[in-house]
Amino acid sequence: MGKWQLAGSTAVIALLAGTGAFGDVTPEEVWQNWQDMSASYGQAVTAADAARDGDALVVSNITVAYEKDGVKVEGTIEEITFTDQGDGTVEVTMSNSYPLKVTVPGMATDGAPAEPTNLDITVTEPGMALTASGTAAAISYDFNAPTLDVKLVASDGAAAEPAATVQINLTNVTGNYLVEGDATARKISSAFTADTAAVSLVGADKETQSDVNFAMKVANLSGTSNGTLLGADAMADMAAALRAGFAADFALNYGAATFDLTSTDAGSPTKVTGTSDSGDMSFALDVNHLQYGGGGKKVAFTITSPDIPFPELKIGYDEAAFNLVMPVSKTDQPADFSFLTRLVGFTISDEIWGMVDPTAALPHDPATVILDTKGQVTLSTDIMDTAAMESLGDAPPGQLNALDIVEMKLAAVGAELTGVGSFTFDNSDMTTFEGVPAPTGKLDLKLTGANALLDKIVAMGLITAEDATGYKMMVSMFANSAADKDEMTSTLEFKDKGFYANGQRLQ
Repeated sequence: MGKWQLAGSTAVIALLAGTGAFGDVTPEEVWQNWQDMSASYGQAVTAADAARDGDALVVSNITVAYEKDGVKVEGTIEEITFTDQGDGTVEVTMSNSYPLKVTVPGMATDGAPAEPTNLDITVTEPGMALTASGTAAAISYDFNAPTLDVKLVASDGAAAEPAATVQINLTNVTGNYLVEGDATARKISSAFTADTAAVSLVGADKETQSDVNFAMKVANLSGTSNGTLLGADAMADMAAALRAGFAADFALNYGAATFDLTSTDAGSPTKVTGTSDSGDMSFALDVNHLQYGGGGKKVAFTITSPDIPFPELKIGYDEAAFNLVMPVSKTDQPADFSFLTRLVGFTISDEIWGMVDPTAALPHDPATVILDTKGQVTLSTDIMDTAAMESLGDAPPGQLNALDIVEMKLAAVGAELTGVGSFTFDNSDMTTFEGVPAPTGKLDLKLTGANALLDKIVAMGLITAEDATGYKMMVSMFANSAADKDEMTSTLEFKDKGFYANGQRLQ
């Protein structure tokens, strides 16, 4: 959540407070370029007055208007001052607070038109300091703000009472932007830090007797971004925009975080609290690939609710991570992809264990799940081309050429399964394995602690000793057992249009 908060906050700064970054080094050029850039993105920016006062250009009663696909945005700023500092830089100051109003069309239900959602936003940034410098071809600016506050009040239609109120506060925000290019293609790179970010949300629905109260605090935020941005018309078709050079990437890191959620549904309260030591998020998109990932360390949750049969539920893990990299455009040659998901040191409270293991017969060790893969695919369709993707129907958008299992691990209740493997695929053969391209390669597996786990399950009465013996005999047909320890290994192999387990052909 923190990343989106900072992204939105810095966007407001860049658009409404820091537009000198998009102009030259004189006040008039800064103001004009702000208007030009806003126009290129479909925004109408007007001012009641713009006049010189010595070294400063004072622009007053500014309005910003935007409308697309039924979404309307209206904003007003009392005053922005662009001051020539005599050294080739321009200082930009503005009103400490300004409002924005966003109207989003409602979703029709049962043929009846829905009321729009109104968002009333107030941005407050007292003490904001921003300095623009550079040349018309490459303009940079530095900014810092002791505090940055955003308040959002949401309501439906003409409702007198708000449906939800969101408040965001950032402290000691510092950053810089470098902007190059023109309205056709504009390159932007940025970096920022903030000491803390606090978010709160309060909402209620009298008809359903439900409400929600959420608070979150995050420390030590830092982020970077880079991108090549095109005009609004070019961005209407994402596939075409990517081919024309659109690209964006950002990364966010944050430190210790806490959150507290209290909700009531039909008079029934639920409370969730949580902490984490650190986390990160990242995203990248260009004509060649899409990347999305994130993770957190030392995360813990506590849940209390009348819907659970014990006082509280505790869940935690040492580390969680997710990362996806994949091509997005049609390719003539195989392109790389990768997928990672990992959950390390997962624990649940003893109350949950007590429901499935009341005698504590099973080890309650933290669980781990890891799947790390990479491979190659050949795309026949641009993933971002909505019409082309819809035209495929049930057909895949490309072909799988290769798949490597870099790491596979499942560890829980005293047993552990690990594996590594590598496969290639013959897409000209879709019959040998009934609609799946014929694979060639092998997967090496190792299973430890399985026999001890089966014995404990028998002792618990969940299965009979005869069933356990049958399972062990079945597994022995496909695995090699160690004579001196509770360990089994197996090699699953596809070759010569057949499937083999430890050299024994099964298909």
